[in-house]
Amino acid sequence: MVEISEYEGVTRILMSRVLDGKPVYWVAAYLVDGLLVDTGCHHTSCELADFLQDKPVLWAVNTHYHEDHTGANHLLMSRYGIDIYAHPASIPLIAKGFPLYPYQEIAWGRPVPTTVRPLGDRVVSPGHLFHVLETPGHCEGHVCLIEPECGWCFTGDLFVRENPKFIRPEENIGMIMASMRKLVDFPADRLVLFTSVGKIVEDGRSALIRCIAYFSELAGKVHDLKRKGHGIDEIVREVFGGEHPFAGLTNGQFSSASLVRSLLETVTP
Repeated sequence: MVEISEYEGVTRILMSRVLDGKPVYWVAAYLVDGLLVDTGCHHTSCELADFLQDKPVLWAVNTHYHEDHTGANHLLMSRYGIDIYAHPASIPLIAKGFPLYPYQEIAWGRPVPTTVRPLGDRVVSPGHLFHVLETPGHCEGHVCLIEPECGWCFTGDLFVRENPKFIRPEENIGMIMASMRKLVDFPADRLVLFTSVGKIVEDGRSALIRCIAYFSELAGKVHDLKRKGHGIDEIVREVFGGEHPFAGLTNGQFSSASLVRSLLETVTP
């Protein structure tokens, strides 16, 4: 399933596999001035390629290597001959693949391994200049793209919502907060966030500031409970009322326990 909408000259491409007549999980790619930001998941690669058939796509950028951001790489490269770029740390994982959990196979599918090019610090399209910012924390090799004249910021998975209740075990909240501060401090009059789930946040700078404050407040709570002798599971029950249902659906990969653990290990209140 593919749904298309426009915002200030940016085409938002929402994609999801459909099971039992319902979308499983929405992911987004964005097309602007010949630049495609991310390529969605493998399950929707044909639909994305068909939509782009008569569009002026010059090249694409993967914000990071995860399967819901690189799934149509191979098809777009083979059908249209476009070059795709990613952070150098992402290139080996895009080229060789990596293990997936069952929920990832079901929701997004396994990308065909592809060889992509190293991304520099800028992307120049016919009418825009995009700054490439290294924004680690969600994973190694994660980048965001900012067009300062228009105030557009393509966030990948760095920012999805203001108050996350669960993360993957490998995510580092301290690094995520530092990366968010880098976006907040970027010299642009405004910051519109184009997120990986398709949500467009017009006052993005304020949203990032609120998310940083949320993590800081949460870190204070979990550190206080830890000092009182509470374990991870007890802290999860005290702060969130119990583990998030996503933990059971994702083989424990998305969990509140991982969020608590990362706050304890990487954030000083």
